[in-house]
Amino acid sequence: MRYEQNTLRHLQLAELGILRAIDRVCREYDIIYFLDSGTVLGARRHGGFIPWDDDIDLGMPRDDFERFLEVAPKALGERFCVTCSRTNPHQAALFGKVMLAGTRFVTDETEEAEFEQGIFVDIFPYDVVCSEPDAAKRQRERCMMWQSLSYLYHSKHIVVPHQGVLGAVEKLACYLAHYMVRATLSPERINRGFDKAAMAAKDDRKSDMLMVSSYAATEPFPKSMLLPPGTIRFEGIDFFAPADVEGYLRAQYGETWNQLPPEDQRRNHAPKELYLGE
Repeated sequence: MRYEQNTLRHLQLAELGILRAIDRVCREYDIIYFLDSGTVLGARRHGGFIPWDDDIDLGMPRDDFERFLEVAPKALGERFCVTCSRTNPHQAALFGKVMLAGTRFVTDETEEAEFEQGIFVDIFPYDVVCSEPDAAKRQRERCMMWQSLSYLYHSKHIVVPHQGVLGAVEKLACYLAHYMVRATLSPERINRGFDKAAMAAKDDRKSDMLMVSSYAATEPFPKSMLLPPGTIRFEGIDFFAPADVEGYLRAQYGETWNQLPPEDQRRNHAPKELYLGE
């Protein structure tokens, strides 16, 4: 589906409400978080949401992420649902989500996986990267492998990078791989493998780099670029942000991060079914 502008704004405001609730819990329990990815870009470039964007991303150091998963279900209350792949075998994404109860945000992938997804905010744990280059390469490759296997386990219709004949071959390969993964793995096995790879360097005192393990193809960030968080204005409210916002944006999006992309490249995650609740 495509959004009507009024619908998109209502969705953004619902997500902002989730963010405010997460911020309250994190401040109450001294849990570190920061706005992440396009949410930081929107805050810095637009003062809030990127006008066509439809999600909010947060980052947390791994220890804070685990603490959040522990306390948030009770602290947030019944209006929200805290989910991750360890607790929900239908969730393909190997990171956390906070969803608004009584809403629906349905995509082809969530429908096929029987994942009951509501309007959400994504929370990405940041893990320590191995200080030894070869070990870091293996760590990142294994994280990418397990996340890919999770997506293949939950859906046989995967978005592929190419069009035409090559794209058709890629789609067929994913279709067949889905059944192979289903026959040999389980969500529990995938989670164990991913967590082992993601946290392989948790005790590496020499490392000064952090990565989003579920998107390990993205280059790691220096710890000092992210921590301790500063603050940034987003939709008229102060939230936590990476310590060096502009350095983070250059690392994530390149030197032209402050320029608007062409209209045909302004993408979002518009679902096939959206219900904003009562």
